Amino acid sequence: MSSKVIEITTELVHPILEEKNLELVDVEYVKEGKNWFLRVYIDKDGGIDIVECGEVSERLSEKLDEADPIKEAYFLEVSSPGVEKPLKTLEDLQKNIGKNVFVKLYEKIDGEKTYEGILQNVENDSLLIEYKVKTRKQIVEIPYEKVAKARLAVMF
Repeated sequence: MSSKVIEITTELVHPILEEKNLELVDVEYVKEGKNWFLRVYIDKDGGIDIVECGEVSERLSEKLDEADPIKEAYFLEVSSPGVEKPLKTLEDLQKNIGKNVFVKLYEKIDGEKTYEGILQNVENDSLLIEYKVKTRKQIVEIPYEKVAKARLAVMF
């Protein structure tokens, strides 16, 4: 059920976002406590503002009412993915070369299951990440199929 709601929502929101030159980052349909939430994360170069989120929310709400894919009551939330934006595709990763990323793996590479560092390159379906071990910089090559999750990471 959840995957069907996500699929339909994705289809409905794409034309709205294309018209406004916005990017769909993610869609999730989750139950928290007794409430259901349909969350749509959108973005663009330079970031998104609350007015854009509101406009997309209003138009998407109308489309969802027409299609009626969700039978139970739910809350629709349209927002920015925030500073730790998920990177869901190889294309997302390629757009963020040179930025600090956090990557969680399905299986260990060099004894580690997570890496945080500067994304140096994305080529041949692999990521090159420069990370620090104490004061020394190292490079790890991660095959994309081993990536469970990736997101931008804030440096402190």
